[in-house]
Formats: sequence, C-alpha cells, structure tokens
Amino acid sequence: MHTQSVKTIGSSGQISLGKEYAGRPVLVEEIEEGVWLIKTARIIPDNEMWMHKEPVKSRIDEAVKWAGKNKPAETDLEALSAKVG
Repeated sequence: MHTQSVKTIGSSGQISLGKEYAGRPVLVEEIEEGVWLIKTARIIPDNEMWMHKEPVKSRIDEAVKWAGKNKPAETDLEALSAKVG
C-alpha cells in the first residue's frame, strides 16, 4: 500500500506520523537534501549483536532449520533415571 500525505515540520523540527507509530523506533535516511526515507525498525541491543553476525548467524539459522526437521523423541524418564541412577 502506497499512500502520500502532506505534513508540516513544527518549529522544534518534529513531524507527526500518527499515533499508531507512537514510541516506535525508526530509521531516518536522508537520500538527498530534502528527501527522507523513514522506516520502522527493531533495535538489537549491543550485547546481542554477535548473534546477528557471521559465522554465528549462519550456525543459528542451520540449528533452527535442523530443529524444525528433527522433533525431539519422547523420553521415558523412569527408564532414564534407572539407567543413570
């Protein structure tokens, strides 16, 4: 869906995008002077960024794919306890 509307930048330099976006983080990219691209975003905390970088990201993706194809088997806890115990 592509919509267009006219907004006025307030004296403090702010523009309202609507209440449905209140509190949401956004990326604002200035493509050229006077042209901005605004995208809603999700922020990744610094201490979790390592999971989104290679080679870890690929390994996590592979593990999730593997887990989806290999459902865990039922475990007889009593038999396992007797074997360990």
